[in-house]
Amino acid sequence: MTAPESGRGIGNGESSAEITTTFGFPRDTFRILHVSTGNVCRSPITERLTRHFVSQRLGILGGGLIVESAGTWGHEGAPMEAHAETVLADFGADASGFVGRELLDEHVIRADLVLTATRDHRAQVISMGHSAGLRTFTLKEFTRLVDAIDPATLPPLDEGLVMRARALVRAAAALRGWLLAPTAEADEVYDPYGAPLTFFRSIGDEIFEALDPVVTALTGVPARA
Repeated sequence: MTAPESGRGIGNGESSAEITTTFGFPRDTFRILHVSTGNVCRSPITERLTRHFVSQRLGILGGGLIVESAGTWGHEGAPMEAHAETVLADFGADASGFVGRELLDEHVIRADLVLTATRDHRAQVISMGHSAGLRTFTLKEFTRLVDAIDPATLPPLDEGLVMRARALVRAAAALRGWLLAPTAEADEVYDPYGAPLTFFRSIGDEIFEALDPVVTALTGVPARA
């Protein structure tokens, strides 16, 4: 499959003759879209860490998985913030080639799972329509829901990463409303834009703690010791 615009996603070389959805996009792919405000701090970190952690688990990022990001007030064409690049380097993740972009309808339409930094971002995505409500969560909200899902109820990885990922999103959506956040702030990843490197690193640690169980559930493979 051809990578999405600006080289933002990673697929596994599927042919253009794939069966497509009613939107005209491949059915045998699964797109994760990370959303923040400017698409230069939080969502780039989350995008690239997701790619990195999946690759660590599986040895390669493929199987139809595409990971990308955008911002509700995205700095179109802007580079990632330097401190965000440093945070990614701390985790051994690749920050190269990143280009910021503004969130568009087509990004939401194409996404199978939208993970946002805050509740306000989640509300903005859902307000765009496209039946986004059941597949849009804050990152920390999704982590809380995933933690409550029995991995044995998900399709095994040998049935395909895409099938497992779709089942994970359905299961999480079914739990929403039953597992509420202890506080409103519990589902927020705060904006480090303009803050010192120490704060960026604390945000990177928060994102790591939230992503780790999600990637484990997605791949069926725990983090390496």
